Amino acid sequence: MSPASSAVSGPGRPAPPGLWRDRDFRRLWAGQTASQLGEHTALVVLPLYAVLTLGAGAGQVGALRAAGQVPVLLLALLAGAWVDGWRTRTVMVLTDTGRALVLAGVAAAGFLGVLGLPVLFAAALLAGALSVFFDVAYQASLVRLVHRDQLLRGNSALEGSRSAAQFGGPALGGAAVSFLSATAGAAAAAAFFAVSFLSIRGVRRDEAVPVRPARPLRVRRRIKEGLVLVAADASLRAVGLASAAFQFFLAATMTVYLLFLPRELNLSGAAAGLALAATGPGALAGSLLAARLPARLGFGPVMVAAALAGDAVMLCVPALRGSSAVTLGVLIAVNFVFGASGQLVNVTVMAVRQALTPDGMQGRVAATINFAGLGLAPLGSLLGGQLAHEWGLRGGLLVAASGMLLSPVLMALSPLARTGRTLPAVSGP
Repeated sequence: MSPASSAVSGPGRPAPPGLWRDRDFRRLWAGQTASQLGEHTALVVLPLYAVLTLGAGAGQVGALRAAGQVPVLLLALLAGAWVDGWRTRTVMVLTDTGRALVLAGVAAAGFLGVLGLPVLFAAALLAGALSVFFDVAYQASLVRLVHRDQLLRGNSALEGSRSAAQFGGPALGGAAVSFLSATAGAAAAAAFFAVSFLSIRGVRRDEAVPVRPARPLRVRRRIKEGLVLVAADASLRAVGLASAAFQFFLAATMTVYLLFLPRELNLSGAAAGLALAATGPGALAGSLLAARLPARLGFGPVMVAAALAGDAVMLCVPALRGSSAVTLGVLIAVNFVFGASGQLVNVTVMAVRQALTPDGMQGRVAATINFAGLGLAPLGSLLGGQLAHEWGLRGGLLVAASGMLLSPVLMALSPLARTGRTLPAVSGP
């Protein structure tokens, strides 16, 4: 057994219980689910408050959303270097506490009638920064908490709840704003973070935290180590490149797609929302498939085939015309398949990435790949707008969606495609 495998399983530890019989895993899962609900509730509540109460315009709302997203670019690599030297449970508990206080402050300011745009911008920036640290920590925490052969099922459960929260959180936030108030929505988000704090704080199993050297490396050196590991290992490098290609062209595709539905297909807002919402149930289905398919068919074949199917199905959309029931049905099916395939790829790739990464590098590798993927998304959005301008909505959507196929091609040409039915050994020291 490799050193990393021992670190995951723990020397001398008994055989693992079933994942859902493991009290500590249940607490991690419940806490992560509550945290994701709080994050995605806040992402809706803050802009809605700006629009409905403060009369903010489109530019101000866009800037408010950007304030919550920019910490990924500014802090992801730093978060990876920092998380690797701490207990992930400590990082998650602290960030939950911080986000609960931020959203409780927003709710209090709203109740007192002193909540303005500057406070909303500060809240979005602070909550976004804390979320960057939480997201890196929870990805590293699973490796330290469960046995190696439970990584796939653990990721399936965590990513399934994250997908559900991406749709449940906005729904809860929107309902709170509609039927109560934006202040109540902010209080609900704060409550979710408090629940996450209590749940994760209850995890009792000791973490195998990497031993800190007598002379700790500077942050810049630690960040460089993560970048070098991803660049040097062919499989991790393929994960980073495939993620970057997918996120870049996905951003371009969605920019055109959201214009294509109402303007080319003449869909109403409700119909377009129904079509897009199908991605949520698809993602849940993908999480369930990810718990079983890789062990039966092989990790490599599953991730390449799922990526190819999910990206290729988007090529059906530019061929659609009109707003008939058939068109809507096809769009629902396309978004369901896209969501299922994307989640199947996400869970499978994450398990392989965690298995390949030494314990002491989990945070930095996760942060490096997140940075590579999300860092190009703003440029992809700009490309989408330019494609729509130069090629029209139908042509621009076809070109952007075709670009997503670069991701499965990169995986197919790498060692990832040859990964069998068991997780690979750790790469590096």
